Amino acid sequence: MDVTFSPEEEKFRTEVSSFLAENLPKLGKTSRREFETKEDFLGWHKILYKKGWVAPHWPKEYGGTGWNVTQRYIYNEESARAEAPALLPFGLTMVAPVIYTFGNDEQKKKFLPRILSGDDWWCQGYSEPGAGSDLASLKTRAVRAKDSGGDHYIVNGQKTWTTLAQFADWIFCLVRTDTTVKQQEGITFLLIDMKTPGITVKPIIVLDGAHEVNEVFFDDVKVPVENRVGEENKGWTYAKFLLINERSGIAGVARSKKAIERLKEIARAEMLDGKPLIETDEFSRKIAETEIELAALEYTELRTLAQESKGQMAGPESSILKIKGTEVQQRITELTVEAIGYYAYPYDRFFGDNEYAPGPDYAVGQSGHYFNMRKVSIFGGSNEIQRGIITKAVLGL
Repeated sequence: MDVTFSPEEEKFRTEVSSFLAENLPKLGKTSRREFETKEDFLGWHKILYKKGWVAPHWPKEYGGTGWNVTQRYIYNEESARAEAPALLPFGLTMVAPVIYTFGNDEQKKKFLPRILSGDDWWCQGYSEPGAGSDLASLKTRAVRAKDSGGDHYIVNGQKTWTTLAQFADWIFCLVRTDTTVKQQEGITFLLIDMKTPGITVKPIIVLDGAHEVNEVFFDDVKVPVENRVGEENKGWTYAKFLLINERSGIAGVARSKKAIERLKEIARAEMLDGKPLIETDEFSRKIAETEIELAALEYTELRTLAQESKGQMAGPESSILKIKGTEVQQRITELTVEAIGYYAYPYDRFFGDNEYAPGPDYAVGQSGHYFNMRKVSIFGGSNEIQRGIITKAVLGL
């Protein structure tokens, strides 16, 4: 879908595309599935921080760019088109907005500059073995205590599916501080230093062999009360605020548009019965259906951005973006693997050799990406839960 921009906005687009063209080659690796070290993940973050572009959505007073909604839209479009690495969201787009919206001045001063610079790596302590989609049933417990060192909480419990916790300096956690009230009313939002004694991180190796997620265990972990965001037992309010921001970002419209382009290139190169796959009725129909879904999603995103430009915050409507965005992403990866066929198989990590000769370069990593994208309809609140939110909060049923 073409969007018309003013001359000033086109000038800004040129500035962004020129910056990307100049700086992306400095990275070497640009695919997150290729990243192995902390430095790999933070490479693009550091470049954007130096430019002053690392947090376009932050208020300018805390280090944001001061861009309007249209400029942020242009930046996202150009970044996706150039295949710039997506920045890790846990610090920049999850916990930072909670801190600058609900945190006190000391917390803002302590944490925001180090999130902005990338000096502190954050991970998310939400899901538990018995509390995923039903997050309010979490069991990790924090008990208030006091000693010569001052007021603190003693935290015990377990978080799971904690993305890249093996690199993290800090974790933002939902913990239960009151067991006598309704589940949502007894939760507190804590910021916990990962170097604190009693924290253990254990890897979970995913289907393609990558170490992306972890279990995090808390055994009598001492957390200062000053690391609590907002009021005790009001953490569910802050958690919902965070999840609305996360769900809007999960939609990934710009990157799905780029992925559709790549899928078409693959379908032009792959042959079926003597002609390009993209020229077959069945496969071209599948691509067209996906493009229609993506166009509808983009219109919905633009309506949301238009509301934001008027000062209206994203609300439960973000659940619509989350559902359709993740469905489109998964559909694109399914069609990509379908187009590549058996060439996808040799590139699965740790599967060993097989009878097929190595395929074209575009087959590299596609099956691993397909497996990894199964998660997007689950994290950020599963799509089933999002449909319930829409039913109640949007439709009023």
